[in-house]
Amino acid sequence: MSAKPALLIVDDDPLIGEGLSFVLSSDFSVRVCQSRVEAMTLLRDGPFRPAIALIDLGLPPMPDLPTEGFRLIGDLLSLVPNIRILVLSGQNEESNARRARALGAADLVPKPCDPARLKKLLNAALKVQQEELVADSEEAAHGLIGDSPAMRKLKSQIDLCASSAFPVLIEGESGSGKERVAAALHYLSPRSGLPFLALNCAAISSSLVEPTLFGYAKGAFTGASANKSGYFEDASEGTLFLDEIGELSLDLQPKLLRVLENGEYQRVGETQSRQSRARIIAATNRDLRAEVKAGRFRADLFHRLSVFTLWVPPLREMGEDRIKLLEYYRNLYAAKHGATPFSLSEPARAAWLAYSFPGNVRELKNISIRLTAKHAGYVVSLPELLSEFELAALPAPAGEAVAGSASAGIAREIESRPAFNLAATLAGIELQYIDAAIELAKGNMSQAARSLGISRSTLYSRLDALRPGTQKDRDPDT
Repeated sequence: MSAKPALLIVDDDPLIGEGLSFVLSSDFSVRVCQSRVEAMTLLRDGPFRPAIALIDLGLPPMPDLPTEGFRLIGDLLSLVPNIRILVLSGQNEESNARRARALGAADLVPKPCDPARLKKLLNAALKVQQEELVADSEEAAHGLIGDSPAMRKLKSQIDLCASSAFPVLIEGESGSGKERVAAALHYLSPRSGLPFLALNCAAISSSLVEPTLFGYAKGAFTGASANKSGYFEDASEGTLFLDEIGELSLDLQPKLLRVLENGEYQRVGETQSRQSRARIIAATNRDLRAEVKAGRFRADLFHRLSVFTLWVPPLREMGEDRIKLLEYYRNLYAAKHGATPFSLSEPARAAWLAYSFPGNVRELKNISIRLTAKHAGYVVSLPELLSEFELAALPAPAGEAVAGSASAGIAREIESRPAFNLAATLAGIELQYIDAAIELAKGNMSQAARSLGISRSTLYSRLDALRPGTQKDRDPDT
């Protein structure tokens, strides 16, 4: 077994993939894929679990657009929540870079990149990954951070149902901290000294979920060379957390329902019934009620899982808690690096409170890490902070979302910084709208043009102006 950290490279250019693999294979266990589908198949059907990923945004079937790269970021974080993702970035991609960071990418790697610098960036990302794992455990020990009305309500609900043996369903957006809530339920319960096991139902192939959960007998299938216990058995009388429960296949749902009803399950390949006494906590970012209506999730299983239901609020609903979380992670990462924490100028602080954080706590943590690396010991100005935000999620100007002192502060900062480029900012916003329209139209350029109220030829000319090199032959609707 290799002790090298696992690295996933996803780039549709075989020369880039092979070159990066050759350069990095001495320090990393490298796997190279050329598409999102290939990467997800690799992760779902095999044991490979990357600690870090280096991905391009332009991937098949639309390599001239960032759509597949954006989807891949979300897919990777769903399967491997602690993975650090670095985006391979070319020129004229600042708006895409902002979107990638908001979705959960850690940072950017410019093309071309010196091999020595690339190794340094990857090793730094791995170090941050380890720090995040420590931060997660420290935060679990200190409890959930914040005292906004939404967080107070969540904490009260946790206190009410933590000591119960009944299942809990945790709902919330991606990146909002559902596993943290599950851990809080466990550590505040009488089971706190017993195992807490977590399984991401989307992280493994559907054919492997059953033996992973229930275990298997020797000879039950090809490769089953010995008896193996599953998560239910290993959890003993502790807590089993099933993340992304909405991804569980319909044929496996009745078997989970049986465990919830009477505690009985069987290892794959055995007829002997076993008994589970573990408490089940499940989580999803899907609307399971809608999934039930659509026939993709069993109603009886939903009702069994949702004896208690907790909603984890998105970061945009947590008010001043966004400042408290910033201070917590800022101080934590600064201490680990022996650096002085940064601070925010008043306009930057107002913008921080107005920003919607589409990537929730995951995005906040990544921004805190980047600001610590770039501005340790300094006051972060408004333009410096805005460069970390996604354009589409920025607050409205002129006192709408960032009111009063913030709008005045914006004016002062723009006046004092002649490097501010209005044309580039507006071009970035325009490109965001165009990309969103193309994504909604699933690559159909005529449909995208109609939704934007322009002709298809105008759409192509705008794309060529904003992102030089756009090829018309990608369009399926000629």
